[in-house]
Amino acid sequence: MAIYRFRVTFEEYDDVSRDIEIRAAHTFDDLHHAIHNAIGFDASKPASFYMSDDNWKKGREITNRDLTDEEKEKTSILKKARICDFIADPHQKIYYVFDPGSNWTFHIELIKIIPQEEALASYPRCTKSMGDAPKQYASMAAGVIPVPEDFDLESDLLDDDIEEEEESMGSEETLEVEESELPEGVETSPEFVAETDDAGSVDEFETADGDVDEESGPEADEF
Repeated sequence: MAIYRFRVTFEEYDDVSRDIEIRAAHTFDDLHHAIHNAIGFDASKPASFYMSDDNWKKGREITNRDLTDEEKEKTSILKKARICDFIADPHQKIYYVFDPGSNWTFHIELIKIIPQEEALASYPRCTKSMGDAPKQYASMAAGVIPVPEDFDLESDLLDDDIEEEEESMGSEETLEVEESELPEGVETSPEFVAETDDAGSVDEFETADGDVDEESGPEADEF
């Protein structure tokens, strides 16, 4: 039995292609599944093949979508349509639409007719693969973290400001002076507090000569 070798190319990714060999007596449903096995797609979506001319103009449709009574008269069904019954050109072109909601479109071209199938070969089969097929389903966007209903953004920001202020105040460093930096005879003691006698008066200071300051006494000489 003759074998058809089709080259299947994504319309929007012409650098991605698959060569598929299939028996002439196989159906378009067999070709449909062979294509998706080769590119890694889920074949469960509606699909239509359109017999085309060299300009990829859509002609007769072969599909698995639901048809109206009027459409059934001029449209063939994938599982019932044999490929050999629709090939009229040794370089036949077929326009293929898969999953209309996602609008995947392909160009299929018959590139070789092999008179005899290979012994022990299993058909349909992919004999050549070029390029990585795109993902059928777009990856989901990263989810947004839900916000609790009782979340109060303004209150939380205010609490954060208070905490930062408290941490800043608690982290203030006390300025210390090394004893080696002070003049000779001065100690790094706490704040000076004058001593008082029992009457509450402040002790008199002595000058460097050991005398009492003349002006501090009650009997200071008048000039």
